[in-house]
Amino acid sequence: MEPILIFTNLPDRAAAISLAEKLVDERLAACVNVLAECTSVYHWQGKKESAREVPVLIKTLARHYARLEQLITSLHPYELPEIIAVPISSGLPAYLRWIADETLTPANN
Repeated sequence: MEPILIFTNLPDRAAAISLAEKLVDERLAACVNVLAECTSVYHWQGKKESAREVPVLIKTLARHYARLEQLITSLHPYELPEIIAVPISSGLPAYLRWIADETLTPANN
């Protein structure tokens, strides 16, 4: 069991909720937090940009990363979506077990 946390941002709450529901329905994520809107400031194609975005935190297992990346990329409206995965090195053992239990068998398997 290798739990991970995946970060992404979407342009609006509706897109974030849609992605969250899809990932949970397919059992690729145990839980997806759709956070409050934020402002992102970044350089894109040689210009400084600013955008309102909705951050999303996805709790899953490392073994699902490739499928999650593929699904997020296919559903994401951005040309280059932020998809960052970080290992969860420690946490409440019962919570980490729950992540594993909820994602061991994705719906499409």
